[in-house]
Amino acid sequence: MLNPPSPHQLRLGLPSGSLQESTVELFAKAGFVISGANRSYKPHIDDPEIEIRLLRAQEMSRYVEQGYLDAGITGRDWIAENSSDVAVLAELPYSRASSAPTRWVVVVPEASPIRSIQDLAGKRIATEAQELTRRYFESQGVPVHIEFSWGATEVKVPDLVDAIVDITETGSSLRANQLRILDTIMESFPALIANHTAAADAWKKEKLEHLTLLLTGALAARDKVGLKMNILRDQLDTLLTSLPALRNPTISPLATEGWVAVETVIDEKIVREILPALKARGAEGIIEYPLNKVVY
Repeated sequence: MLNPPSPHQLRLGLPSGSLQESTVELFAKAGFVISGANRSYKPHIDDPEIEIRLLRAQEMSRYVEQGYLDAGITGRDWIAENSSDVAVLAELPYSRASSAPTRWVVVVPEASPIRSIQDLAGKRIATEAQELTRRYFESQGVPVHIEFSWGATEVKVPDLVDAIVDITETGSSLRANQLRILDTIMESFPALIANHTAAADAWKKEKLEHLTLLLTGALAARDKVGLKMNILRDQLDTLLTSLPALRNPTISPLATEGWVAVETVIDEKIVREILPALKARGAEGIIEYPLNKVVY
């Protein structure tokens, strides 16, 4: 059993496995350095008020709910699977390969004659998320036999089971295995969660609020850059009206009479499209720079 956490230390669970690397990168963007995550289930973080445990996302919400951890990051899907009573502090839209949500999907072989959920009545379904799957098929009024899968679920059809319920992000692995999606049961992002006792504790609540602000700020900065340029004041209106992406910029006078500096945050993917237009409208000294956090 874990020792009781200090009243001025936050015991935080981070997901091991597929989300581990992207979670460590997110914390780095938020300003925290985590070391030893590949060697220990108790990595070090450069904040003495936080103690980290690495755990499987599948079991995180149970340990948070039961008070062994004050807070943790896990998917909403596993919160639902475990029926955990926890406080969800923030949704954190990141994943292993993209910013898209992961999806739990009902899958059959491409060549299967099964074309609808109703066609699965009486069939065998393999999945790691048994409760999600049970509740879904009950809601559809379709009786099925559900068995637990310890992994490599997609290789079990059609030889061992008739269909599977599996998690996918891009669908590429399913297509590579010649599998076809019948329906989506649930979409899920990771979430920062806390047990109700920690969420009600004054010190831990404030610490969690600060952590939430930093993590969501780091995610808001993803795929955005800062853009700074100088322009003659009498050309400024033309620049702003012709480039709606530059709405609400910061405008500051320069020491040189008649010139201003314009600074804004913009989606990185459109910078290459607008740089020639900026130059054509008189902008000079254009600087693009990366962002770690954007707090609205």
